[in-house]
Amino acid sequence: MFQPRPIAPDNACIGLLGGSFNPAHEGHAHISRIALKRLGLNRVWWLLSPGNPLKRNAPAPLERRMDAANAVLNGHPRIFPTGIERNLGTVYTIDTIHALQRRYPRVRFVWLMGADNLVQFDRWHRWADIMQSVPVAVMARPGEQVRAGLSVAARRFAQARLPARDAATLPYRDAPCWTMLTHPTSPLSSTAIREGGAWQ
Repeated sequence: MFQPRPIAPDNACIGLLGGSFNPAHEGHAHISRIALKRLGLNRVWWLLSPGNPLKRNAPAPLERRMDAANAVLNGHPRIFPTGIERNLGTVYTIDTIHALQRRYPRVRFVWLMGADNLVQFDRWHRWADIMQSVPVAVMARPGEQVRAGLSVAARRFAQARLPARDAATLPYRDAPCWTMLTHPTSPLSSTAIREGGAWQ
């Protein structure tokens, strides 16, 4: 069962973690909890995408992925999985962000991504517009920090990088503004879970 419009109090700071979540796992929950704490967020929304334009194979049905996400979160009071992209009719991240900003004009959104995604961020549709539209927090991923720091996106927006020590101010800053956080990482990945046969 999907909330067609997740609840967002006025002036809330909400992190947006997008992806296929095919399946969701404790690693997603781990970085969400860190984002809540380090960025001073009120909530994190998991945006379970109907599909990923960069991935050839379609994910499991959205309803099944939502059930798995809810099981992982086990009722966490500040992290919410949502299938709102299906309701919005958006495919690309930039369109989702703009649609959410229109629907929730009094909310401060922060885009959350793993360092592995920053490495290939320049392949995303209108990726530079994403950086210009919303503050971005890059979360550590095993073995990806150096590559992320040398990525096309990191170099192009080097002047907009916020020191990690100031991460709690990120939600209140105008885009473009981004930071990269270092923290204990989880080795879990959706790909490894699928390849291990635990998600069929």
